[in-house]
Amino acid sequence: MGITLADVAKFVGGEVVGDGSTELAGVAGIKEARAGELTFVSNPRYKRCVADTSASAVVVSRSYATGARPDGTSLIVVDDPYDAFARAMTLFAPEGDIVREGVHPSAVVAESATLGERVSIGANVAVMDDAAIGNGTTIHAGSFVGRSVTLGSDATIYPNVTIRHGCVLGERVIVHSGTVIGSDGFGFALSGRAHTKVPQIGNVVIEDDVEIGANVCIDRATLGSTRVSRGSKIDNLVQVAHNVEIGEGSIVVAQAGISGSTRVGKGVILAGQAGIVGHIEIGDGAMVAAQAGVTKSVPAGERVSGYPARKHSAAKRLYALIEHLPRLVGKVRGLESRISKLEDAMERGGAAGAAGGGRTGDGRERPDEEV
Repeated sequence: MGITLADVAKFVGGEVVGDGSTELAGVAGIKEARAGELTFVSNPRYKRCVADTSASAVVVSRSYATGARPDGTSLIVVDDPYDAFARAMTLFAPEGDIVREGVHPSAVVAESATLGERVSIGANVAVMDDAAIGNGTTIHAGSFVGRSVTLGSDATIYPNVTIRHGCVLGERVIVHSGTVIGSDGFGFALSGRAHTKVPQIGNVVIEDDVEIGANVCIDRATLGSTRVSRGSKIDNLVQVAHNVEIGEGSIVVAQAGISGSTRVGKGVILAGQAGIVGHIEIGDGAMVAAQAGVTKSVPAGERVSGYPARKHSAAKRLYALIEHLPRLVGKVRGLESRISKLEDAMERGGAAGAAGGGRTGDGRERPDEEV
């Protein structure tokens, strides 16, 4: 039996307007949805699409005009359609790669490692000495868990993840494929013309409910810990250098890079390809726009963009002025040409006056005021 609209509404805490017995088989975007599917609208710009959708049901906000409901289309009315739809999707999400509970025969697990209950370890996984794996944690094929690593309960480590010695990951942490946690920080001391490696003897701490995308690199601290705090989310291809601290609930989007010893506050958003220099602070709730180059600390709640990063309002004015530069350059060059011609004319006039010798037409001296 399929999932009914009433089931979904109960799951997300919404109210049904229409036929609660309608069966749903999946979810889709409002333009692509077909009969039997659930969709949503949260942006007012797409409100008009409700009349045209083929979906059997739409998740909408309480401010939506229910009287405008198209015939045959039922609604689930909630406070936050996007959040409700995201939760509803979990009811229809297909199962991903499955690792059976227990240890695959090809995995290598050190005798001194500690495994909790309901642990699943896939093919060719290596779990080294004194590692501790929490209850219900899954480690997919090809991953490496180093010496004295701690993984909390219900964590998911996808294929080919490397977690090096001494790192600590909390509960419900998700790490996607190709990520390396605990590689050496980029620390060297210049001795003459040689770069001498500084030992990186700290670790990485990933707190509860953090999700880390694919091919992310989080370097271990020189001393102490590189830390990603509770509830933060890191997108693919992000670099987090040694001794960086990322506060609770922050978002770091793809290809961003954070240099060593920088502190990122709570609820910060670092957009795609943002670059952050070392030893600065990004205040709580700050937002750094895509491709911004941050060269100094950003106050709490500030929005910055551009390179070097400045207040977004100032950066927008600067970008607008840049659009006028070609015209202004042409205008300046035209003015320079006119000034040059005027100067030449004045010089020629001065030379002609000097050649006249300052005398009148009959040869007498010109009075001073006439010269």
